[in-house]
Amino acid sequence: MTATVIAKHSYADILKDAAKINWRVEDLLGADKPLDFSKPFLPEALAHTRAITCLTADEQLALNHIRGNSYLHLFGLVEEFILPLVVEHVQSIGCVNIEATQAYLGFAEEESKHIHLFRQFAAAFAAGFGHRCEVIGPASAIADFVLQHSPLGVALVTLHIEWMTQRHFLDSVRNHQGEPLDPQFCSLLKHHWQEEAQHARLDALMVQELARTLDAASIAAAVDDYIAIVQYLNEGLKTQVQLDLISLEQAIGRNLTATARHEIQQIQEKSYQKVFLGAGMTHPNFVESVQALSREGFAKISAIAAQFS
Repeated sequence: MTATVIAKHSYADILKDAAKINWRVEDLLGADKPLDFSKPFLPEALAHTRAITCLTADEQLALNHIRGNSYLHLFGLVEEFILPLVVEHVQSIGCVNIEATQAYLGFAEEESKHIHLFRQFAAAFAAGFGHRCEVIGPASAIADFVLQHSPLGVALVTLHIEWMTQRHFLDSVRNHQGEPLDPQFCSLLKHHWQEEAQHARLDALMVQELARTLDAASIAAAVDDYIAIVQYLNEGLKTQVQLDLISLEQAIGRNLTATARHEIQQIQEKSYQKVFLGAGMTHPNFVESVQALSREGFAKISAIAAQFS
């Protein structure tokens, strides 16, 4: 490796913390726990809808709901390539480190639960919103593209996503400055965050373990893989903005002018990039892991992150 890595996390501590979290999908969604479409789902720091001058307050709320739907869809989508990465890593460990195997198996089980949760949310959203909202995919095609890359490159993308999730909840959802958000949606995000807190630490350990056997050239190639996946996801986010515009027109019952579409597209593309790319690439813990791998790799990632922050 190009730098010495000192483990900050232990499998024993992660297992101890994971044991404190125990929730089921049916605890968060169901007929007795309806979504409240009279309130925003996402805080403004994640949705960036109130700055759009061509929309009325009600139309901004509709776009917030559309963003809430796509937000969780995108999490479910990426977890469909995180799951096989974790399963493959468990197989490589075997029974050599039984605490590590136990922790990663828990990671995989929880990712499966999250995929189920987000699919259930999509059904509840479709039933309550009243209009179909298209989303990018299929998830299997995106997973196939991502998993063509090196395990370390995919693990870096996963680490980015895990720390991004932590930043979203801690900085924006938990302290949403009095915004009247739907408590059911916030509860869903809170419970997802609780398990992702362990996943972020586990993925940091995975990155260290994968890199330990690689030379500088292989690590550099993995950083390039990470960047290639980020650029691919960026194109997907741009496509999602276009789909959101179609969904918005259907929801508000009017066709947007070219000027209005341009305004929304500009604001929303920057929003998606900041929320899903910049927030992960600049998270201090992600930065620390990349710097430990390769100073040159960090410089490349940092230069790209500046475009999305």
